This record gives sequence, C-alpha cells and structure tokens, in this order.
Amino acid sequence: MLDKIKNAINPTNFQEDLENSKSTLEKFGVKIFKGDKVIWLVFVILCVISLVEIFSATSTIVYKQQNQWGPILRHTMFLIGGVGVIVLIHNIPYRYFSSLIFVLIASIVLLLLTPVIGTTVNGAERWISIFGFTIQPSEIAKISLMGTIAFLLSKQNGMNDGLLFKWMIGLMIVVCGIIAMDNLSTAALLFVVCFLLMFIGNVKLARLLKVGGAGIAFLVLFIVLLKVIPADWTDSGALSRVGTWQNRIAEFGSHKEESEETYYTITDENYQVAHAKIAIANGGVLGKFPGNSTERDFLPQAYSDFIYAIIIEEMGIAGGIFVLLLYIIILIRAGMIARKTQKLFPKYLVLGSALMLSMQAFINMAVAVNLIPVTGQPLPLISRGGTSLLITCAYFGLILSADRFGIGKKKGEVTIDETDQPDERKDKKNAVETIDKLEEKVEFEIIQV
Repeated sequence: MLDKIKNAINPTNFQEDLENSKSTLEKFGVKIFKGDKVIWLVFVILCVISLVEIFSATSTIVYKQQNQWGPILRHTMFLIGGVGVIVLIHNIPYRYFSSLIFVLIASIVLLLLTPVIGTTVNGAERWISIFGFTIQPSEIAKISLMGTIAFLLSKQNGMNDGLLFKWMIGLMIVVCGIIAMDNLSTAALLFVVCFLLMFIGNVKLARLLKVGGAGIAFLVLFIVLLKVIPADWTDSGALSRVGTWQNRIAEFGSHKEESEETYYTITDENYQVAHAKIAIANGGVLGKFPGNSTERDFLPQAYSDFIYAIIIEEMGIAGGIFVLLLYIIILIRAGMIARKTQKLFPKYLVLGSALMLSMQAFINMAVAVNLIPVTGQPLPLISRGGTSLLITCAYFGLILSADRFGIGKKKGEVTIDETDQPDERKDKKNAVETIDKLEEKVEFEIIQV
C-alpha cells in the first residue's frame, strides 16, 4: 500500500502521466478537429470577436431583462452548439450530403406553414416554433438548396444537362419565391449564390443569360410596382411587407434630394442608418475599445443587422477592415480547397458555402456603411442569433468535410479507421515473413532427410 502511494507521488511518475495525458489530448484533438487549419483559425477568431461584441452590443436587452449575463450566456451556448455542428458535419463524408434534397423538401413545407403558424418578430413572419424551439425555415432552405444545386451540377454529363438545368431553375424559383414573400433580401442572396454556382458549374452561357435577363426584368418590374402601389394598400394584410420595402428604398435614395439641414436630422425613418453612421464616425482609426460604444444604446439591432457599425465604433476602421479580411480569407481559402478536390460535388459544395458566407457578410457590411438599403441580413457567426448561427456553422462544416474527404488524406493525418484498426500493411509484412520462415524450415528438413 505504501509503495503504491510512493509511486503515485513520485515526481518522475507524475511527469510521465502528465506527458501521456497531453499526448492523449493531442491525439483526441487531431482525431476530432480535422480539416483545413486556416478555416478553423478564422472560425475561432470570428467566435472571439462575436463573444466580445455581443457582450457589448446587447446592453438594451440586458436593461430590459435586468440580467447582465443572460444574453451572453445564450449566445455562448449557441456558439458551443455550433462547434458541435461543425464537428459532426466535418466528420461525415461529403457524399452523404447528396441527400440534402430531402431536407429541402422539409424546409419548403415549413416555409409554407410559417405564415399560418409562424411567430412574428419585428413585423416579419420568419420564425416557427417546434417543440418549444424557435427556428427560421428560410435558413434551412438556404443551405439545403445550395447543397442540392451543387449535387445536380456534379451530375451533368452532357446528355442530361437540359433536364438538370430545368430542375435547378424550378427549385430556385419555388424556394426563392416562397422566401421572398416575407424576406426579399434572403431570397435575392440565395438566388444570386445559386446563379454563381451554376456559372462555376459550366452551365451553358445561353441558359445563364436567359436566367440573368429574367432576373433583371423581375427586378425592374418589382421596382416599378413599388412605385405604383398605393401606400394605403400596404398598411396590413398580404402587402404589409411591401410597405417596408417602399420605405427602405425611399429612405435610401431620399438623402440625395434633401437639404443639408434635413440630411442631418434624425427621424423615425432614418433612425437606424443615422445612428450607424454616428457609430462609424465615433470609431475613427483605432476605435473606442470594446465595451465603450455609445450608439449600441440607440441602435435597435446593434447586436444583429448593425453589429458591424458597433465593431467599427469599438475597434475602429482597422478592426472593421480586419473583420472584412476574415471573410475574404474564407472565400480565397475555399477556392484553394476547391482547386484541390478530386470530384465535382465537394468542389461545388465548398464554393457554394463560401459564397453564401462571404456575400451575406458583404451585404451586412454594406448596409452598416449605408452603401445599400437596409436588408436585415446578419453578419455570419458574429451577429446574435439561433438558427442563423447554427446554419452558419454548418457551412463551415461542409467546407471542412469537403477538404477532408474530397482532397484525400493529408500528410501526417490519421483517419478514424486507421486508429481503430490494425495496420494492414504490417500484418501483410508479418505474414510474408512467416511464410518465408516456414519455407526455409521445410527446405532444411528435406536436406536432412
């Protein structure tokens, strides 16, 4: 008994146990967190920025709830859940994501049910409650449609291109059309990403020009309708969202015709945009340091749609450029991964995921600096959210899965199968050596006889 206690407290034994524990943890980390290290690094940096800025930007929620830690704990739990989503998805071979068509069908059903049983937030019916959890079907539809388009593009063989193109356009029209009824910006983003994916997927230029022409014609018709529809028609009912679109576009273009005095007057119509400009102006080059924002108390969506303005206020233009570069790195790195993939499906899956993440980020940033009208698009992984944050993590998971299984095993990487099973090459070598020894023994006995 005393010998066991002495061995347990022996410094040498303790050091060996510590080194063994470290080795075990390293092997566990390598086994669980695989894929492109740059993508993982960008993900971690975005998570850190998200935690810092959400803790600062949710001051209004803290005041309403009288709970200082509630909002940040909620966001932290979703980030932890997002890490779990990435770990799960990036350990699944990409070929299984060809079944995203079934997820797309389920999301279409949920989109159709949302106006009937959905929950209204900020005048928009985009959420639906299932078993006590509130989800956003449009986010599920985005990733499932993108994955389905990527799969259909990978199945083109020259003989079935026309049929697959009709399927892709049909799915895009149905899904984007349903989403557009209550979330026009998301529908437009999804349509553009799928269109770019078809361009990358070598769809015939003539077909793409027809789709592009139809899209431009629809956009012109939409703007004309916004101009001619009377304002009293949009007070309630099915056209209620039309009034929101009219106000956003009118407010975005009105500053060019206003006098200097009117331009600097904050009204109900320009309230968010005006305070976003003030936040950016307050930031300067290096910012006011995290936690010192003043405009977070005035911006209603400081933690979501306008969080980029809060980032610039607290981290300055330097911090804003740094965040912008992170999303550009995602796009560039995804292009590098796509070039090295051996098959078409993971190539399109990587590019579609990266385009969705980066374009959504660029739209959010453009809104914050008043380059385009307010859209309601969150900043991926940084803005506060539930479904959107988890789906964003799913995009990262798809990129990492395609990197792992599309390129093949990298130098020094050990797969789960190889760690769990004996080395087949070693077994074969041992078997050959055993046979050689048996042959030598038989020859020796024959010589003796």
